[in-house]
This record gives sequence, structure tokens and C-alpha cells, in this order.
Amino acid sequence: MPSGAMAVNPNILEMEYAVRGPIPQRAAELAAGGMQVISCHIGNPQALGQSPIYYYRQILSLIEDPSRIGRERALKSLLKRLPQAESGLSKEGEFSSEAALEMGETILSRLGTGVGAYTESKGPAFIREAVARYIDERDGVTDSDGKRSDPENIFLTNGASEGARFVIETMLADPKDGIMVPIPQYPLYSATIRRCGGVQVGYFPDEDAGWTLNRSILEEALSSARDGGVKVKAIVVINPCNPTGAVLDDDDVKDVCTFAREHGLAIIADEVYQDNVYGASFVSFAKAVGRDELPLFSLHSTSKGFHGECGHRGGYLEVRNPPRLEVGSGNFVDILLKLASVNLCSNTMGQVLTYLMVSPPKSDSDLHARYIREKEGVLRALHEKAVMIRESFEKMRGLFCFGRIGAMYLFPRLGKLPEGTTDFDYCMRLLETTGLCTVNGAGFGQKTGTWHLRIAFLPPKEVLSNVLSKWIDFHNGYVPGE
Repeated sequence: MPSGAMAVNPNILEMEYAVRGPIPQRAAELAAGGMQVISCHIGNPQALGQSPIYYYRQILSLIEDPSRIGRERALKSLLKRLPQAESGLSKEGEFSSEAALEMGETILSRLGTGVGAYTESKGPAFIREAVARYIDERDGVTDSDGKRSDPENIFLTNGASEGARFVIETMLADPKDGIMVPIPQYPLYSATIRRCGGVQVGYFPDEDAGWTLNRSILEEALSSARDGGVKVKAIVVINPCNPTGAVLDDDDVKDVCTFAREHGLAIIADEVYQDNVYGASFVSFAKAVGRDELPLFSLHSTSKGFHGECGHRGGYLEVRNPPRLEVGSGNFVDILLKLASVNLCSNTMGQVLTYLMVSPPKSDSDLHARYIREKEGVLRALHEKAVMIRESFEKMRGLFCFGRIGAMYLFPRLGKLPEGTTDFDYCMRLLETTGLCTVNGAGFGQKTGTWHLRIAFLPPKEVLSNVLSKWIDFHNGYVPGE
């Protein structure tokens, strides 16, 4: 071995993460050279112009600078005694709302040590209690109907990704341990399974039927893995799905639960896009599991939905019916707590943002109307942009997009490509010709012999309108004719 050379973990060398891979890296080079690049390779809403939700940012700013609360109260009091002309201050837009001041005071009081200190490893109890209430209210759970969420089994995490990594890292105890993941899938799962040295067991939703699931698909994947000596421990379900946008209905969710129960599997439910259903109904796995003893790990995040707060890295992991350990007297939650403790805690501002996500303004609050208007506006605009892109697909030769619109992505199938090329070649040429940065389907997994790409429908409409016409021209000139 050459002097100074070092052997590294081969599992990390084998990891792939196309969302930050060669195509986005090339996009950065082109942007540095002066080319206008439209970054549709990643679900990063505020990087593409989505405005932050006023309710979140107003309160976060007070939490970061608590002195503002007393200062604004003093100035408001002064304004009540002095004519506006004499004070030189305008009431409109100069001050935080009374509801925001009260919420800021409440959060700071309950944190006790501000946002610059470590919290409990799971996160502050009052935030975990708020998450539990949110889950129960979302699922319509009462003391007589369903099973209430337990704050002690909730972990506040640096985005949903950290919670997924905690669970997978704990489960994979042997190189023959496997986890079922949908193909295509968000590459967090394939990368984490690879890093931990386990086995990815892919199952393939039916694309032509709108990326739907059925029991035969799941049974076939499980049987094949077990025949190969793999000990399958869990099934990952992404609902709504990244990258396909598929939204599971009540029957699909129940089928997965039945399948997992019959085969002794835990469910890892990635539900970060639960607000992004655009007219459909979201059915949570927590509601479907109910009082059953089926192990369930549910993930949610402040990065997606209408929130779009990717940089604050807020999220939670909820555990239901944690498996007991083969060795010792503890259960899965005890090990997760150990992992969380090694990290000390998730970032405090992300924890506060998670609290705000699950604690929207009350209907009698002066923040409520604006919050609802902004929420509905973001979701409506996302849907309109998705429809706009899908309509453009109809003008592209041999391109097909199946299923309903969900999450933040479309995943069209490229029916034809020039001989000897792949969807990677297509996406790279698309980028270099039009400035549109997407991710090729191989980065998420796909059936052999098919080609896809994923596009995030996040840019402003005027930007999309301009680039879509260029994309249509590029596509029809690139793919072979009849």
C-alpha cells in the first residue's frame, strides 16, 4: 500500500446518491460559467422562489432574538400614548402580531434554556406532546377509537432522513438482513442500507396501472429474497411517493399492513409529503395500524408539504409497538435513544419549527387567515405547475407519465432513446442544451429496459413556461422518430 494511503469502508465507497450526483454537479459547473440553470433535481422549494410561511418565520425570529419581544411590547405601549405622526412609526407591518409574541414567549418559557443549548436527546417533552396531539387529531383518534400516540415514543430529528437512518442502522445486524424498498425509491434508503452493509430487497409497483401496489408484487419480492437466504426485517413505504408521486389509498395501506403482519415485518412509513396530495385523501399508517401490535416507524418533516423549510432540518420519528430485543430486556426505543444520545440532540431551531408545524395558528388568532391563505396558495401553485408540465409531456414524442399527481415530482418514462444511450445521457444533454437540471431514473431504480427522469415541479410558472418550450424542442429532436 502506498505511503499515506488508507483503506476505507467499502460500503461507503459503493453508496450512490444521484440527487447530488454527476448531473447536479455538472449543473453547478455550468452555472459558475454563467449559464442559467433551473434546478429541478431536488425538492428544495425556497431555492426556487417559494416564500417562507409568515407564521413560522415571524416566531422563529423572536425565538432567535428574545429581546425583540420586550422591545416590541414597549414600543406598542408607546404608540398607544403618542400620535402616530409624532412617533414616526407605522403600526402596519412594523411589529410582530400579538399571537406571535405570545407564542414566542410560551416557547422560550417551556424551553427554559433558549435555543443555544442542548435539549433532551429525544427533544423537549412539550414538543413531543404537541406532535402526539397532531398525529391523533390528524387521524381522528379518541380514547374510545384508535390508539393514541405516545410522546415517549417520539424522537425529534434533523429532518426525516435522520430518523430513517436511525431505524435502518439499528435493524441491520447481519449482512444477510434485508429491508424491502419500493423501486423506484428515494435514494436515502438504498444509500443507508448500503452504508450499513445490509440487503436492499426491491419491490416494483405497477407503473402502467398508476404505480399501484398489490399483494402479488410484495409476495414475489419477499419470496425471492428469502429463497436467497435474506432475512427480511421491514418494508419501506413512501406515501405519497418520491419519485413517482403515487398516493396510496385506504385499501393499499391496509394491504401493506396485512402483508407485514402475516410475514412478521416492521413498517417504515415515509410520510413527509402527506400534505402534497392535491385533492386526494392521505391515509396514515398509524391510523391503519390502529390497536394492532404491528411495529411501525413513521417519519415526517418540515422540509416538504407547504412548509418548504429544508434548511432548518426539522422532523420527527414516531415509533409504535417497538420490537423487543433478542438480547437483553429492552426494546427498540431504548436503542434509538442511545443513538439519539450519541448525537446529543437534533438542532433546536428545527425542533421549534416542528412544534410550529404541528401547532398552526388557532382560528381566533390574528395569524390564522394569512396562514391558511399562504398554505392553500402554495399547494394550489404546486398542483398547477405539475399540470402545466404534464400537459407539455403530451407534446413530447414517446414520453409517458402514469398515475395521479402527488408529492413534488413527476417521473415520466422515456419510451425511446437513441441506440446506445441511457436516461443519464438524456438528462445530461437536456441540462447542457436547455439549462434544465433533472435526475435520471436509474438514480432511483427502475425496471430493466425502462428509462425515466424525475423533475421537481417547483420553479415559478414563468420560468417553467420558458424552459418547457425548449424541452419540447430538445426532446423531439433527440429521440428517434417513428
